[in-house]
Amino acid sequence: MSHAPNDLAEDFPDKVDRIHQLKTSNSRFARLHDEYNALNRTIHRIETRVEPKPEEVEEELKRRRLQIKDEIRAMLEGTDA
Repeated sequence: MSHAPNDLAEDFPDKVDRIHQLKTSNSRFARLHDEYNALNRTIHRIETRVEPKPEEVEEELKRRRLQIKDEIRAMLEGTDA
């Protein structure tokens, strides 16, 4: 399978250590991280037509992924820890 885009370590390269630290010390962050990765894999499978879905389903998944990413960004920046 090809590399899925939107990996958090690629999106936040200067926060890789913080991502690891929060994954192991903050259950909310760990849950968000896991959900983000699962959504990201699902969206990638839809976009590459491995698992086609209706456009409205794809758009809803992308909205949810963005919401989670915003929450993760806030936690990484320390504005919502």
